[in-house]
Amino acid sequence: MNLNDAIAFHKSILTIDTHVDTPLPIKREPIDLGQRYDPFFYKSKLDLPRMDAGGLDAAFFAVWTPQGLRNDSAHAAIKQSALDIIEDIHRSVNPYPKRARLAFNSGDAEKFQEQGIHAIYMGLENGYPIGTDLANLDLFYEKGIRYMTLCHTKNNEICDSSTDSSEYGGLSPFGYEVVERMNDLGMMVDVSHLSDAAVEDVLNVSRAPIIASHSCAQALCDHPRNINDDLLKKIAMNGGVIQLCILTDYVRTPADNPLRDSARAALKEKWGDMEFLSEADKDIYRQERYKINQDFPLILPTVADAVNHIDHMVQIAGIDHVGIGSDFDGGGALSDCYDVSEIPNITFELLKRGYSKIDIEKIWSGNILRVFEAVEKLKINS
Repeated sequence: MNLNDAIAFHKSILTIDTHVDTPLPIKREPIDLGQRYDPFFYKSKLDLPRMDAGGLDAAFFAVWTPQGLRNDSAHAAIKQSALDIIEDIHRSVNPYPKRARLAFNSGDAEKFQEQGIHAIYMGLENGYPIGTDLANLDLFYEKGIRYMTLCHTKNNEICDSSTDSSEYGGLSPFGYEVVERMNDLGMMVDVSHLSDAAVEDVLNVSRAPIIASHSCAQALCDHPRNINDDLLKKIAMNGGVIQLCILTDYVRTPADNPLRDSARAALKEKWGDMEFLSEADKDIYRQERYKINQDFPLILPTVADAVNHIDHMVQIAGIDHVGIGSDFDGGGALSDCYDVSEIPNITFELLKRGYSKIDIEKIWSGNILRVFEAVEKLKINS
């Protein structure tokens, strides 16, 4: 099979990316989802024209919030910030009803695909906006959130992060209640970013299959964010799914790039937080960032490097428990899959390695939809 045949096959199947951080550039730049952007100039790797080009039918937009102070006022403020991001997503999708729509049920992806419409789901990345109030879970579910990543890079009231200290030894007492309530609501539990002990606790308490919305295999890249073989097996036994992430640090230990690092550090020192810049200064900032990317290109892993992780996870967990959550706009990028328009290259690599068309459909959508449907049924029966 040649590349053109692979692209044709890729566009014939239902494809779902379970984790993109496109709400970040929507908020910061901002971007218009209906316009095609240059990913090397704007910090955006996904828009509707490029979803068309890459044959991506559905994506989970991450409502991400950074971890901050853990008190009542901070929880209230970050909750409002998350709600504002949800509104940003609505404002970005609503102008294009014939091209994209907000999706809330597992069946929406296929239904919208048949109509030629992209399905935009939402996941909450970091349980920090929940604070210590379970009622907030109900609120975010009502707002359209269909999975929640329990934490991010720091511990919160729910659990320990994989990149922070061991505060609870896994889930907090409140975290157990959170997982149980998510099961009741029909909200998928996402364990990407969690400590190994926290993942174990989730597996012990959850009555539904779980997901890792954007993670890689620790055996191939020894990063604490990645999933070790023991947990890969246990997530499979739970019926869950691990979604491949294509962020460099998780795919392959990055090579040293001191000139680029120094230039980017100087840019950050000069401009600070882009969110607070004037529109004129933002344009200058983008031009300077663009020049850095041209002069000192990031040394990225390849599609082959990423598919090595799929091979390993399939070997350990089985073909029914692997999917794809790119982390586009959150750092996800490969040298030959830099933005969403190039995702057929992943399918081409899978075909070259002998994966059947049925198995590739499972990786791109079948496995995550099976979990999504199982979680929904648990809600219906609860």
